[in-house]
Amino acid sequence: MVYFAHHQTQGKGQRGKQWHSEPGSNLILSAVVDTKPLQLIDNFALSAAVALACHELFNKYARHDTFIKWPNDIYWNDRKAGGILIENLVRGNKWQWAIIGIGININQTQFDALQKAVSLKQITGTTFSVIDLAKELCSILNTYYQLLLSGHTDALLTAYNTVLYKQNQLVKLKKQATIFECRVLQVTKHGRLQVAHPVHDLFDFGEVEWIIG
Repeated sequence: MVYFAHHQTQGKGQRGKQWHSEPGSNLILSAVVDTKPLQLIDNFALSAAVALACHELFNKYARHDTFIKWPNDIYWNDRKAGGILIENLVRGNKWQWAIIGIGININQTQFDALQKAVSLKQITGTTFSVIDLAKELCSILNTYYQLLLSGHTDALLTAYNTVLYKQNQLVKLKKQATIFECRVLQVTKHGRLQVAHPVHDLFDFGEVEWIIG
């Protein structure tokens, strides 16, 4: 079941951040997914599948330079085009449901203080139908979810790493009060970011922040 919104008043992103969207301009939806056929170990595989679906939609129209920034933001070059927030309902050791919140910038061109944001309209100069794009995204999401249900978790992870933001490039990350430089290698099947610094390190989501100049 997917719920589409023309406008939201209390949008939220990762780690309690706000997600602001101009009314009627962007793709804002929540998908409620029955995850009972999946195992909790597939948690990141679901995140990867959703990110790949959003990447596919955006890149189809942007045509180039679209990436997934770990763990599940959509970036065009060094600017944020979309975000994903997944909340899970677990009872005992059973994964009952996942609520997948998706926000993708489509027609908005003014972002106030969000200087790093970008939309499809800014990239292409074209105004899009957000309803049509929402329907298209739902179809793509279903395709990737079926791959997940069929057990193609390795293929999803490979595809995710193929479009990983800054892969094999030097980046700056911040852990607590320390900023350090490292090379992005890959994301593991458990959703951990692997970097070279100076030896291989693994980070869980929330353990480090990106420093993007």
